[in-house]
Amino acid sequence: MKTIALAFRYLWSRPLQALLNLLLLTLGLASITFVLLASEQIDRAFQRDLAGIDLVVGAKGSPMQLILAGVFHIDVAPGNIPLADVQQLARQPQVAKLIPLSLGDSFRGFRIVGTTADYAAHYRVPIAQGRPWSGPMETVLGAQAAQATGMRSGDSFIGSHGVGGGGPEHAANPYRVTGVLAPCGCVLDRLILTATESVWQVHEQHTAADGDGRDAAQPAREVTIALITYKSPLAAVSFPRYVNSTTGMQAASPAVEVSRLLRMLGVGSEVLRGVGAVLLFTAALSVFIALWNAVRERRDDLAMLRMLGATPAKVAALLVSEALWLAMLATVLGLAAGHGLTALAGSLLEARHSLPMTGRLWVPAEAWIPVAAVGVATLAALIPTVSAYRVDVAHLLNAR
Repeated sequence: MKTIALAFRYLWSRPLQALLNLLLLTLGLASITFVLLASEQIDRAFQRDLAGIDLVVGAKGSPMQLILAGVFHIDVAPGNIPLADVQQLARQPQVAKLIPLSLGDSFRGFRIVGTTADYAAHYRVPIAQGRPWSGPMETVLGAQAAQATGMRSGDSFIGSHGVGGGGPEHAANPYRVTGVLAPCGCVLDRLILTATESVWQVHEQHTAADGDGRDAAQPAREVTIALITYKSPLAAVSFPRYVNSTTGMQAASPAVEVSRLLRMLGVGSEVLRGVGAVLLFTAALSVFIALWNAVRERRDDLAMLRMLGATPAKVAALLVSEALWLAMLATVLGLAAGHGLTALAGSLLEARHSLPMTGRLWVPAEAWIPVAAVGVATLAALIPTVSAYRVDVAHLLNAR
């Protein structure tokens, strides 16, 4: 205990050097912690939201855009597709389930999605308050949407055109809230669900009010996206090709597009890991220089300790204890900073109603953070420790 206490005093005898070393180690560990937390939560969100969805069908455009708009609801869909074509797809023998989605409106930044009861059932999300919708212009709010907007069962609101809010309001067609979904940690938390007929009613009356001469009584029904589940995995070989080659729609495979997206995100995470590794290397070099200079500056102190009965191993342990003090402090600060950065990123994403992220999560890979800190500090202290171990007391005293 005396060695540990003495090492702590020695460490802070040079406060500026100690703070610099501590800052470098902390930044490196915080960067790695942030990458671990962010990548883990993004992977979980993708797996959770994609569960059971084998194919996304929509208008011609970017397949990645279809996935981001139809599954994660963080992009704008390329357009609408005819309802008759979607119904024909639902009758194909390869299709076990088809969930239509109609997009385009929002309320206070939360997207209003026209769909069927199968959408909430697909994610197994029950009603926590109120009841499901039973007709047009009735809505069920996701848990996050209800909390942010303050809407409860029985309340009414007016949707606005556009998925980002701020567009023209559909004042002639107010929605009424009939229920609130239980929190699921999935995409439904930040959506407002209603019947597909609600979206048709709002936009048909909006179009008729614009006076373009369109017959609102017999409109051409459209939806935005169709989420498809196969009856058999073998359908993945032929069904997307069938959609792309024989219809005017486009099929996007979530497995393919998300793998491509994760590769792109992986480049950013690898860069951040690289920055963390460079910071850790710089910290190790700085700690090595500090301890090496400490051995040279403390030769008299080390000689005195030896004269007072300290063994060479105890003198060497003094240097190692200094490095371990740095590692311990940097671990605590690095983990705290990494979780803080993740919480900040999560709050920014929540403000954009995007992928959920929290700093309160702990992942098993974080157990390697203190191991990395101790390893870096120990390696940095290795050569100075050997030098301190070999201090020749008689030579130092004769030199004086």
